[in-house]
Amino acid sequence: MGGDHGPSVTVPASLKVLATTSHVNLILVGDQSAILRILSAEKERWSNRITIHPTTQVVEMDEPPARALRTKGDSSMRVAIDLVQQGKASACVSAGNTGALMVLARYVLKTLPGVDRPAIIAALPSLCGRTYVLDLGANVDCTPLHLLQFAIMGSQLASVIEGIPSPKVALLNIGTEDIKGNECVRQAAKLFSESPLINYAGFVEGNAIFKSSLHVVVCDGFVGNVAIKVSEGVITLIRDLVQHAFHEHPLAKLAALPLKGILKEVTTHLDPDENNGATFIGLQGTVVKSHGHAGITAFYHAIQKAIVEVEKDVNRLICQSVMSH
Repeated sequence: MGGDHGPSVTVPASLKVLATTSHVNLILVGDQSAILRILSAEKERWSNRITIHPTTQVVEMDEPPARALRTKGDSSMRVAIDLVQQGKASACVSAGNTGALMVLARYVLKTLPGVDRPAIIAALPSLCGRTYVLDLGANVDCTPLHLLQFAIMGSQLASVIEGIPSPKVALLNIGTEDIKGNECVRQAAKLFSESPLINYAGFVEGNAIFKSSLHVVVCDGFVGNVAIKVSEGVITLIRDLVQHAFHEHPLAKLAALPLKGILKEVTTHLDPDENNGATFIGLQGTVVKSHGHAGITAFYHAIQKAIVEVEKDVNRLICQSVMSH
């Protein structure tokens, strides 16, 4: 029920998942009448693979997380997370209120043993593939130990998802020199360099996320949230400027014909919809957060991200890594 569009996006995206992924069953949690209006004739076709779990409440996009926790026990968001905790669902995917989703997920699912705080992690496109960045907003104030835990979790996720034996991990800073940064970042660098569980590559500046061969970049949630919002804005700007230029100038359209395949590949690589979905890492259950403004394609990719993480048993592997620290 969350996001800017609710069932008009989440239901068609779910049907697309069913049509392209034969081994997955879905539970649609929320206002049953609203879901059925969108589902309509498709319900019969997918009746053996789709279940509606009706709820009576919705967490609003601007609702304080504490209020959602206290008063919204039958909200679609809370019930979806409950289903994960009860083992009736393998993962929860939501486009709803990020703060409420994190508070509810942490309250219901709890953190993995050895993890002090969950973090938000997402993959950003880079010249070398994808770079995983965390934390993207769950923890504004972090200790050096929190950052180390983020690094271990992020390294394990990148290793499993990307098939990289020893991902390169860096700390986001205002410079690459050892003397740069605040006390927390400098102390974290010492912990990183001493940890046998991560392949530490040192400090990096923000531009390295997109042009280096790094696999994981670690920062606190304040810095990470600002960084990803700016990055998304720049990526969208570049895509829109290119599209505008080709539509404005007739000759440009002709010039673009020989480059059509290359341009499609580049725009797909930069498309926020293709990279939609941030994982709440460090919880005893899989929770993926979609952009609130996500369309059908974007929400489809968020669901697919959750499927991959469940299939690759990411949480168990992260737990093993953190417990061994």
